[in-house]
Amino acid sequence: MTRIFSGVKPTGHLTLGNYLGAVRRWVEVDQHRGEALFSVVDLHALTVEHDPARVRRLSRQAATLLLASGLDPEVCTLFVQSHVDEHARLSYLLECTATDGELRRMIQYKEKSVRAREAGQGVRLSLLTYPVLMAADILAYGADEVPVGEDQTQHVELTRDLAVRFNQRYGHTFTVPKATRPEVAARVMDLQDPSSKMGKSHENGAGIVYLLDDADTVRRKVMRAVTDSGREVEYDRDAKPGVANLLDLMAAATGGDPEELAGAYASYGALKKDTADAVVELLRPVRERHAELAADPGFVDRVLKEGAERARGTARPLVDRAYRAIGLLPAA
Repeated sequence: MTRIFSGVKPTGHLTLGNYLGAVRRWVEVDQHRGEALFSVVDLHALTVEHDPARVRRLSRQAATLLLASGLDPEVCTLFVQSHVDEHARLSYLLECTATDGELRRMIQYKEKSVRAREAGQGVRLSLLTYPVLMAADILAYGADEVPVGEDQTQHVELTRDLAVRFNQRYGHTFTVPKATRPEVAARVMDLQDPSSKMGKSHENGAGIVYLLDDADTVRRKVMRAVTDSGREVEYDRDAKPGVANLLDLMAAATGGDPEELAGAYASYGALKKDTADAVVELLRPVRERHAELAADPGFVDRVLKEGAERARGTARPLVDRAYRAIGLLPAA
């Protein structure tokens, strides 16, 4: 059976981009086609300046939203990363396998370290090494596949390199995973800046639709979306990125084809209205189910506790084997 691992960082409120780019596929496809593990990877939220209370709050919110979106704890394993010690245990072994040069070549490290310096902040060592922790997240479970967005593909390639290197040096221990990318709406763009991905931590939230935005807020953000010069509704990512983004959202929400949808509209206003309505209806059941789950925190706690126990049972034997392989003396 194929084993799948993926996770989400609690660094901001989950967005429509997270949902369409990853979570919906986890719900509709990935949890049903193999042994699937999904994690709120809270340790990754510590690589930059953060408020501890906010990390805890967003971790619970992310787990609740994943359940509200349709992850079924009877079908898949949902847990919080820091609840399973094997992630940190394995991360150090992989730090002893990785090189300084390959970590400094990571694109996200280059970008985030520049932003930290510009903000007058120090660059934490964990920002450099977090791709190794991400590799540990994956390799600890013997995952075959890792559903990721385009911006994380480089990290999965590093994971593959570390797995191969460790296996060659110390004996076969790890499965070498592969990245998988969703075919539709893998990259939802910011409504105010269609050249940038719709991200959780963008300073200006005007172009970001959050999963917990109410209907009026969603409509207002979509209706104020940046469009392009001219009046023709055409699907052209290069010439008309704003319109193309709206068509991509409409297609993802309704199951249509963006190029075919373009032919049904004579004005940007009509496209925006229908896109707003489609997004509101797409997110309505998620918000309603989230409200039900938020009113029953004991249920969410039980799901995360049982998920961590299952995850630990899967990871511990493999990580123990890695400790022996690299030369560490087993505990008596």
